[in-house]
Amino acid sequence: MNEIIAIYPGSFDPLTNGHVDIIQRGSRLFDRIVIAVLINVDKAPLFTVSERVEITREAFRGVANVEVDTFDGLLVAYARRRHASVIVRGLRAVSDFEYEMQMALMNRHLNADVETVFMMPAEPYTYVSSRLVKEVVALGGSVHGLVPESVELRLRDKKLARETLRA
Repeated sequence: MNEIIAIYPGSFDPLTNGHVDIIQRGSRLFDRIVIAVLINVDKAPLFTVSERVEITREAFRGVANVEVDTFDGLLVAYARRRHASVIVRGLRAVSDFEYEMQMALMNRHLNADVETVFMMPAEPYTYVSSRLVKEVVALGGSVHGLVPESVELRLRDKKLARETLRA
């Protein structure tokens, strides 16, 4: 029987509890799930790629079938290199669907051997996005319970460092 490997791609800047929820549930559905942190030189992320990888590895330390890696370029090419047959994508709201459907159809066009599986996060995280988390922190709000504790601490450290530089 072939091992079913799933790729869960994203920037994870930062990792949220919505991501964690999907990864945990995905780890029960697939033999292995690879969290693929996107390297995108055109974006200016809050956390470096190495920080995002470290944060994600911390969150899933001890979960044997969850792996963290990085990728750039075409996702389906990366999936082929990793021998993955599934791409996992999260859907928070209907507004996510149109973009995700277009990506899934293009990925199918590029590699018909890779299926896209859409997963919804648990209800408490349906409104949580990395962008929103960064915005709330920048404005002095609390994201407690929306991100792993280690992410919350790192966000606080980044905010303090920026405030110190401004002073």
